[in-house]
Amino acid sequence: MNHLAQATSPYLLQHADNPVEWYPWGEEALARARSEGKPILLSIGYSACHWCHVMAHESFEDAEVAAEMNRLFVNIKVDREERPDLDQIYQLAHAMLTQRGGGWPLTMFLMPDGTPFFGGTYFPKQARHGLPGFLDLLPRIADAYRDKGEEISKQNAALIAALDRTLPEAASGTVLEAAPLEAAVREFAQAFDDLHGGIGRAPKFPHPSELAYCLRRHALDGSELGLAIARLTLVKMAEGGIYDQIGGGFCRYSTDQYWAIPHFEKMLYDNALLIPLYADAWLVTGQPLFERVVRDTVGWLQREMLSQGHENAGAFYSSLDADSEHEEGKFYVWTPAEVRELLAPEEYNVVEAHYGLDGPPNFEGKAWHLRVAKPLALVADRLDMPFAECAARLETARGKLLAARGKRVRPGRDDKVLTSWNALAIKALARAARVFGERDWLAAAQRALAFVRAVLWRPGAEPGAGAGQPGRLAATCKDGVAHLNAYLDDHAFLLEALIELIQCDFREEDLLFARELADILVERFEDRAAGGFYFVSHDHEKLIHRAKAGHDGATPSGNGIAAAALQRLGHVVGEPRYLDAAERALKLFYPGLKRQAGGFVSLATALDEHLAPPTLVILRGDRDAVAAWQRALARVYRPATLVIGIPLAAGETSGLPAVLDKPAATDGAAVNAWVCRGVSCLPPIGDAVDLDRVLAGKEP
Repeated sequence: MNHLAQATSPYLLQHADNPVEWYPWGEEALARARSEGKPILLSIGYSACHWCHVMAHESFEDAEVAAEMNRLFVNIKVDREERPDLDQIYQLAHAMLTQRGGGWPLTMFLMPDGTPFFGGTYFPKQARHGLPGFLDLLPRIADAYRDKGEEISKQNAALIAALDRTLPEAASGTVLEAAPLEAAVREFAQAFDDLHGGIGRAPKFPHPSELAYCLRRHALDGSELGLAIARLTLVKMAEGGIYDQIGGGFCRYSTDQYWAIPHFEKMLYDNALLIPLYADAWLVTGQPLFERVVRDTVGWLQREMLSQGHENAGAFYSSLDADSEHEEGKFYVWTPAEVRELLAPEEYNVVEAHYGLDGPPNFEGKAWHLRVAKPLALVADRLDMPFAECAARLETARGKLLAARGKRVRPGRDDKVLTSWNALAIKALARAARVFGERDWLAAAQRALAFVRAVLWRPGAEPGAGAGQPGRLAATCKDGVAHLNAYLDDHAFLLEALIELIQCDFREEDLLFARELADILVERFEDRAAGGFYFVSHDHEKLIHRAKAGHDGATPSGNGIAAAALQRLGHVVGEPRYLDAAERALKLFYPGLKRQAGGFVSLATALDEHLAPPTLVILRGDRDAVAAWQRALARVYRPATLVIGIPLAAGETSGLPAVLDKPAATDGAAVNAWVCRGVSCLPPIGDAVDLDRVLAGKEP
């Protein structure tokens, strides 16, 4: 009945047998709308979206609704994760048309040229709870399209003009100053829940970029406020139900202010952003809870999200559904009787008190979703049990519960591979590997990068450091089939991941790949006239709007990450083109950063390193000695320091960029460290204690 059978998106494939004559977004559907003079019904969602499933069951699988949709519209289904360019445009248009927040499913009605004239989110089949019925709405929209053409045309012109006004404008004479750097933390403090943690009230989202920025300010400026915001929030999240207490990994958000009951979908990007945040928080605080969260979440990532044994081997899948057996959360919740049957009595006593099974049900009045109700130390005290024994019983019980849960009907998994989210996962694993010295995690990051290069990357004619035509990156793939032009986020996040990998295990091919990605950002995405980077490349499909946003969302701003990563790479390889492009982006977005620093923390980080270039530590010498120094340096959280170890025997030359091409250790030292800030480098340091003193701002 429809045209989705060849899609690479599991979300689109879920709709391939609908009676609706769905098309994927593309010229075939748009041409039909133009030739038949029909409006377009555009439905945007994603695989793990609960209300998307509800609307599908109520309307898109219903023959009566489908007949009306097919009669009146050309129907297009879009996976917002594959086409974030379309989702950005139509979410923004929805907000402008309705003056309400958006979300998914997003339901938009478009003119044949793609301009929207009406929209909403979820519609039930029949009117209820103040929402119009979808079946009643369809003919009314079609009638408006037919009868109110002049009014719609005026509205469309105003909408296109309003979309254009969302683009930031370059201001002459902009001077970049440090004022926004501390302002961001003050803004977070105003919205901070100082009892339960979190920025904002229910529903509560993790805000990993904002919390990471708080830690950064603490490390660089001694901000106790930033540390307090980050530490309390991370503890409460780790103890709450938003965190999977049995299997590791975080759900997308909490429905309440206590982090107790989540919306149960698990996204790759959330967890990829939280892993390095918890690793850095462990460096700052030493709290064992934070290390356990990192280890368990990496375990979940490798157990449930890692592709193995076929074309996608080494890559990470996109998400797990909130539902199983058509019930949200069913896979995760328990009854005390189920838990008691699985555990020995001494194990159950610990679990019952620690996870709140001795209290009333907290999920829909009939089930228990596990969260830390009593600290383990208190449980041990009440049971008159040594803490170590109590902790051991809890771990044994968790293993049994995980094994039993694994036999349940699992939530659906979206098994497409997204370049941007995999880039976040690569960075996460590499960062955690550096902090905890886990070589297996580094190997996993390198395997994921190898997949990106083998499947999602088409090399240019002459790959290398700025030579020839740069290659091309794809945004998504499934079962080894890659397609769609990659977006700004794909390139920026992957460049950032490569800079992290280079600090773990220097490989010259990674540096060359980073330079190719940087060249693409500057050549195919930058607005050279005004500054900043468009979300889509210059040769992308022409849409009704071309976004260029600096605000952070659920993932960091592509403009902010591009500016920060280009600056870092520019310092590492001595390339002023990258530094200049980053500065142009900062100047473009600086007015927005001044107005609302808390919404632009990725750009604030780039601004910080523009005003005070990061410290670059280059280690040269014996391989084992270099590795030992790297491990020691990784035990201290220094967010504005890059450490690159390049083993090299005395007398060898490398042909690296001049900044990195330092001579091997001399005067009997196993390692020489060069500390560079901007274009200035100190004399080589051959003693690890002296190096620590220099990095702490003291004389060696």
